[in-house]
Amino acid sequence: MPLVEITKKGFKCERCEHEWIPNDIKEKPKVCPLCKSPYWDTPRRNERGK
Repeated sequence: MPLVEITKKGFKCERCEHEWIPNDIKEKPKVCPLCKSPYWDTPRRNERGK
């Protein structure tokens, strides 16, 4: 039996890199379920002084 690739849509936290599939994919999450950051979809700024 050949292998079949399955693709699911989900989200990835830009802060802690946690990946998850919410129950309601239509609604954008307010916080990351692991680190609880409300900025889960915003990449971190560059390090200080650079």
